[in-house]
Amino acid sequence: MSEYGGGSSEPPESNVPRSRLADYAEMTAPRRESAEVPLSKPITQPPPEPEPAPEPALDPESEARRQRFTEVLEEFRNTAVLVPLGEGPGPDSERGLLTADWNGVRFILAFSDGPALARYAEARGEFHREWAYQTILGARLLDVAVPAAGVPCGVALDCADGPDGVVFPPVRGVVPDEVALDREEGDAI
Repeated sequence: MSEYGGGSSEPPESNVPRSRLADYAEMTAPRRESAEVPLSKPITQPPPEPEPAPEPALDPESEARRQRFTEVLEEFRNTAVLVPLGEGPGPDSERGLLTADWNGVRFILAFSDGPALARYAEARGEFHREWAYQTILGARLLDVAVPAAGVPCGVALDCADGPDGVVFPPVRGVVPDEVALDREEGDAI
């Protein structure tokens, strides 16, 4: 039996009702005029490639913010930060890094120093408990820990410090391209 339900492998075109949307689509589609190329003249030069669209100019304020973020990212990559261990059973060496999920993205929580971690503990109302943490280079967090998460993941630095905190989202230029959310179509996950 064929996939069309009869003995024939051809679709039963006469039995398929035609949609009025198909008629409208045909009316709005531009007609293509075929350009005839004489067969006696060989084409010696490939057609010119289209020029790339110019990148939109950024206003000075946006450009300054972008430059500042690039500087902060470079400084973060070269700095060792404190990363608390998540709560869970077992010794510290078996517990994972402390994370928080927001809008389908996981963020590893990192702190620039002890006072920043203490502000976070106080904001959670857990100031008096002991906080186990690891000291990890920022580049190692972005290049190794983020891909190991297995889900879209970034890093939140000093998240209890309001506007003084920084979020490193899972995008190209911040995390490896293969785990970036804005990777090119067809790239591996």
